[in-house]
Amino acid sequence: MRRASLRADLTLLLVACIWGSGFVAQRHASAVMGAFTFNALRYTIGFALVAGLLTRARRLRPTREELIRGGVLGLIMTAAAWLQQAGVEHTTAARAGFFTGLYVLLVPLVGLTMGQRASLAHLFGAVLAALGLWRLSGDVSGGIGRGDLLVMGCAVLWAVHVALTGKLAPRADAMRLAGVQFALVAVCSAVLALVLERARFATAPQGLLPTLYSGVFPIGVAFTLQIVGQRHAPPAHAAVLMSMEAVFAAAFGVAMLGEHLRAAEMTGCALMFAGCVLPAVWPHRRARYEIDALKDPTR
Repeated sequence: MRRASLRADLTLLLVACIWGSGFVAQRHASAVMGAFTFNALRYTIGFALVAGLLTRARRLRPTREELIRGGVLGLIMTAAAWLQQAGVEHTTAARAGFFTGLYVLLVPLVGLTMGQRASLAHLFGAVLAALGLWRLSGDVSGGIGRGDLLVMGCAVLWAVHVALTGKLAPRADAMRLAGVQFALVAVCSAVLALVLERARFATAPQGLLPTLYSGVFPIGVAFTLQIVGQRHAPPAHAAVLMSMEAVFAAAFGVAMLGEHLRAAEMTGCALMFAGCVLPAVWPHRRARYEIDALKDPTR
């Protein structure tokens, strides 16, 4: 069980790393195409990647249960992806990162409504991660604008998605569940783009490379790995691990863009890392969750 837990934790940290690397691509795409257009393209790429792997493994056809579960998660993902991308266009990167990351505090609350328990270690870890995110985000002062509200809505829906994935993933094939979600997001976003964003189609080809990167890695690879990782990680703990996206984004900024971290930002990284480590040094509740998950396949 501990080996499965370690694999799950490392998988979710890899998810956070990939998401952190994709933020620059997301910002660039928002300047040349609408949110629905961007999501339609990148989720189509993600679906094509997953479908190709499933076809090669002869596991392409989803079950009825996977279609239902993937459909529910896909509708939530469609709305959350649009809210985040639309919000990025109307607020600063720091504020968008901070408000999106607040889902780490919401996941335990949403999980309670679904009968999911969170240990004190997971709750304290979430609080530490949120405090670290605040320090890492820099200046998030000022009134709440339209973009902030959109990103807050994304945080709420993302919290629901993480909690539901923890409940639905163990009884589904991870890649097929991801594929159903990606297909639904791509179709819904494409329809809405044709209706609402046709005026911006002319500039969309300028965002081809960032869209390709986002479709392959943050979507196709990372979201599939999220489902794999959440098979053995409580939703509250998974949320803390995935919130490390902000730390990895800062690290990529230092390594690739020559940016520098101030003392406050380094403190934020340390707090978020502490939030991830805390459940590992308080392991009894984590082991209990895994025993319950094996007994109850609906978790």
